[in-house]
Amino acid sequence: MNTFIKTVLVFAVFAAVGCGGNNTPDKNEKAKEKASMKVKGIIGVSVLTLTNPFFKVIGDTIKEQAEKAGYSVEVVSGEFDVAKQQSQVKDFLVKKVVAIVLCPCDSRSIGAVIQEANKAGVPVFTADIACLAPDAKVVTHIATDNFEGGKQAGIATIEAMGEAGGKVAVLDFRQAESCILRVKGFKEVIDAHNKKNPKAQITIVAELPGDGKKDKSQSATEDVLQTHPDLAAIFAINDPSALGARAALERANKADAVKIIGFDGQPDGKQAIKEGKIFADPVQFPDKIGQQTVAAMLDYFDGKTPPKEVLIPTGLYKKADAMKDPELK
Repeated sequence: MNTFIKTVLVFAVFAAVGCGGNNTPDKNEKAKEKASMKVKGIIGVSVLTLTNPFFKVIGDTIKEQAEKAGYSVEVVSGEFDVAKQQSQVKDFLVKKVVAIVLCPCDSRSIGAVIQEANKAGVPVFTADIACLAPDAKVVTHIATDNFEGGKQAGIATIEAMGEAGGKVAVLDFRQAESCILRVKGFKEVIDAHNKKNPKAQITIVAELPGDGKKDKSQSATEDVLQTHPDLAAIFAINDPSALGARAALERANKADAVKIIGFDGQPDGKQAIKEGKIFADPVQFPDKIGQQTVAAMLDYFDGKTPPKEVLIPTGLYKKADAMKDPELK
């Protein structure tokens, strides 16, 4: 009897070990495989801000796509402070990164630290916002076609204002090359309209720094309403600026009197278009910017010569589009 019991127990123990062993090698093998995967290098990414969903999508997409290709990615935020961003780039260089991606906080001032990267032999790529410093070398700039997007904003403004024309204010961000291009495209369309329609003139009465921020744009809009109470429209260079303008108009009881044209196509901007709070947005595609940035880096690492510039077209998004958008409330 004792011998039989011992035999059964021994069998049970072997069976238990056997059952556990069926899974353990698989898990161990996967762990070993993951550990044995050698990281090809670190990529440093510094975006303008991570409080704006647009730049967060760029950073997240670069991280996801580059990690799939075997690279480690560190994403940090300059938070509109070029000195902070310069320090971040220097930190990347200390860490011996294999590439740097920047959404510059200041298109000109960022040039000095990009030159440091150039001297260290580290390739630099810019996403959304270009570097305007002439002596700084960037491998590829990947961005929205901001000039054409600005022209779309101008077309939408003309439509929103109708035959009467009127006064327009611009909420800009002159430190960012992308926003400079948006305003340039916008003005080109407005100037062309005025030449063809002398009786329906659209006059840009103010260009105020909203800096792409909701609170500062709200304050700027409150200021322009004091000097131009008959304002008819506002062009804001991004959705946070447009939403700040809307808050100011509601506070002044002028929400129905002034049309707002934004830029971006962020979820809250699209929702505001659906609700009639913003007239239209030229829509950007930050995920595509991130994807194309990684594609350019991988080409560079493979010894190819990526294009100096990749521009991604915008699409004009209006209320009719918002009403069919399944992602909105």
